[in-house]
Amino acid sequence: MNDSLSFSNLKNKQRAIRAGFPETMGLRVHRAISWVGRSEACDGDEDARFLFLWIAFNAAYADEREFQSIAPGERAAFLDFFGKLVALDHEKRIYKALWQRFTGPVRLLMENRYVFNPFWQYHNGIDGYEDWEARFKASAKSFTQAFQAGDTARVLSFVFDRLYVLRNQLVHGGSTWNSGVNRTQVRDGAAILAFLLPVFVDLMMENPEQEWGKPFYPVVQ
Repeated sequence: MNDSLSFSNLKNKQRAIRAGFPETMGLRVHRAISWVGRSEACDGDEDARFLFLWIAFNAAYADEREFQSIAPGERAAFLDFFGKLVALDHEKRIYKALWQRFTGPVRLLMENRYVFNPFWQYHNGIDGYEDWEARFKASAKSFTQAFQAGDTARVLSFVFDRLYVLRNQLVHGGSTWNSGVNRTQVRDGAAILAFLLPVFVDLMMENPEQEWGKPFYPVVQ
């Protein structure tokens, strides 16, 4: 757990400064913090914790453009959001988390073929993915290059690309609750999200003047 940025700390900060938030950004932060809070009450249920944290991520990140017919790929959209966060992260909290606290879990995630989308495309009989192993090796090489170069935004993009596959497995019923088969990636994924999401939300609150996008589901009276 990111002790300095628990739900209560985030909520107290939000209450103190939310009067200066633009309406759309304020709604994003309010929703994201609520799901961070829910994730803290999972009592060892890593599947639930991961899913609640992913909802918090969606609340903070998803832009209405994602729901339109012509939308950028997930990787491109992730990279845009992460690039903005990293540029605003003057204390390098995200960098330090990836390079120090979560080096092991991140590398294990990148070496896990079961959270690599082309692997599943191939095993589901989709044409054009017979070369999934070559793609997997190329992806690992690109990730290593980004990691060694200290390209935090690109590293985040790779990590969340894998976590997105895990999210799909859980949300679309492709996994058993509390299964021993995918425990490592669920546990590590939840730990990574539990640290990063509060940092993302905190950076947004500290930079309310930035364009964070329009929520697709606004509050309608």
